[in-house]
Amino acid sequence: MAELTRQAAWELLREYTKSENLIKHALAVEAAMRWYARRYGEDEELWGIIGLLHDFDYERWPNPPDHPEQGAAILRNLGYPEDVIQAIRSHADYLNLPRERLVEKVLYAVDELTGFITAVALVHPNKSLAEVEVRSVRKKMKDKAFAAAVSREGIVRGAEELGIELDEHIGNVIAAMRQVAPELGLAGKE
Repeated sequence: MAELTRQAAWELLREYTKSENLIKHALAVEAAMRWYARRYGEDEELWGIIGLLHDFDYERWPNPPDHPEQGAAILRNLGYPEDVIQAIRSHADYLNLPRERLVEKVLYAVDELTGFITAVALVHPNKSLAEVEVRSVRKKMKDKAFAAAVSREGIVRGAEELGIELDEHIGNVIAAMRQVAPELGLAGKE
């Protein structure tokens, strides 16, 4: 059985991921997962580990279905529990896996949205999450050229699967990311 600690997950992430942008994405997803775990009274450490590791294999195997299946195989070999692996696998739409557990729904709901919120923060003058508001995120979602690789449909579907209004969900994820803004490089210019 693998050691289910943040430190062990962090070391695994750093072993497979060298891109600072992917590291920051993992940290943003971890923060959002922890925020929602607190909201729902779930295991914050476990949810944070799932968020931290959800894309750890992406840099080496970016193409479907290699990502996240290569990562799933690595996690199995390391002795990670199957429910952790299943949660990570479920964030990939192209695997057509049902997202039945709350942790799976939350991971799916925060994954694309954290990336989009990061992009919105980066176009603000101070590159700060403190400047990002729900309405600015919603406005940028309408601009198909902005962060074009981010699935707006996935963001909307994620909130729907959680049963939360989109504006509330966006606000929740902004709040979560603000808690780790310095680590994300989004605390603003000095």
